[in-house]
Amino acid sequence: MTDLGHTALGAWSGGRFMHFGLPLDDERYLALIRPDDAIRTVVTADVYGSGEADRMVGRAIAGLPRDSYRLVAAIGHDFVHGERDGAKGFPRFTDPRLRSSDRYADYLRRACEDSLERCGADHFDVLMLHNPDRIGYSSPVVWETGMSRLKEQGLTRSLGLAPGPANGFTLDILRCLERFGELIEWAMIILNPFEPWPGRLVLPAMVAADVKVLARVVDYGGVFHDDLPDEANLAPMDHRAFRPAGWVDHGRERLERLRGIGERHRLTPLQLACQWTLAQPSVECVVPTLIQEPGPQAKPVEAKRAELAGTPTVTLLTRDELATITNIGENAGCMPLKGGSPLHTGAEVADAWPLDDDLRRLAAHWSIVPERDLVELH
Repeated sequence: MTDLGHTALGAWSGGRFMHFGLPLDDERYLALIRPDDAIRTVVTADVYGSGEADRMVGRAIAGLPRDSYRLVAAIGHDFVHGERDGAKGFPRFTDPRLRSSDRYADYLRRACEDSLERCGADHFDVLMLHNPDRIGYSSPVVWETGMSRLKEQGLTRSLGLAPGPANGFTLDILRCLERFGELIEWAMIILNPFEPWPGRLVLPAMVAADVKVLARVVDYGGVFHDDLPDEANLAPMDHRAFRPAGWVDHGRERLERLRGIGERHRLTPLQLACQWTLAQPSVECVVPTLIQEPGPQAKPVEAKRAELAGTPTVTLLTRDELATITNIGENAGCMPLKGGSPLHTGAEVADAWPLDDDLRRLAAHWSIVPERDLVELH
């Protein structure tokens, strides 16, 4: 099992390749994502900046001994041959407009080698399939012919699955684990104290398949950094501006309700969020977004990195405290979900498709009622 440590750095931090807060200059950004003795793992994706995030990660790790850090990457969006579709991004490599299934393996190898070259590395510690469509979750050609060969050829030590960036894909993750769980060592999902749903629905299957979870968005859009500006003060293209109206005030109110738990253990809000998340089944590592907010109330992003580095490895929270946090953060039914859905009708699209009999079978096996557990309630 590849050991990533209990905390990691994401190349999407620092406002450079995903619109979270203010973009950092090169010097601050490279220092932010450079792994060290406290945080050994850095996570990148080839589609961020159409390869530029990989190159910045390469600059950040240049000169470091290869055994001193862990490098996690994600491939799957074809930004070379595909055309960007606005906010929907680049198409998946499995889009039939780009190639047929007999060319999947060639694409995956080329994308992996190109990402390694940009990073200046000869192998990844974990290589994840990034934001798959229905084919990517279910195709043996993708996993048994394509992804598995990359490990066999020494291009990566282990393989993983990275759903998203939106929440959902619950039953599709379950199908992927059932079919290809022997190949998959890691999965990166959204999970934090204020977004336990729907991620918690796949955790029992992660345990059964012995797949470890790398949890992202642990900061809940910056709420747990404790310096999030009012919604009106977010930049128009800030990624968080697409969340439902009122989410900032609601997040602050819930944070106040659990602040005393963190103070009892001398944990900052971010460390408290990390502790809760690491206490969930199969979660081995957390990778919050480190954001430089605008305005005089903003903490330096370097201080947020230091908080992450100081997160205790041992869970300090009691069982009762974990339950209290879970109850405060309950969010079931708060948003529409992506992937296989009981609400989707009509033709399949890149991020949504109707439930088939196999997905309903998996739902029943894991005690999920799609019409109850996978729909927006309010």
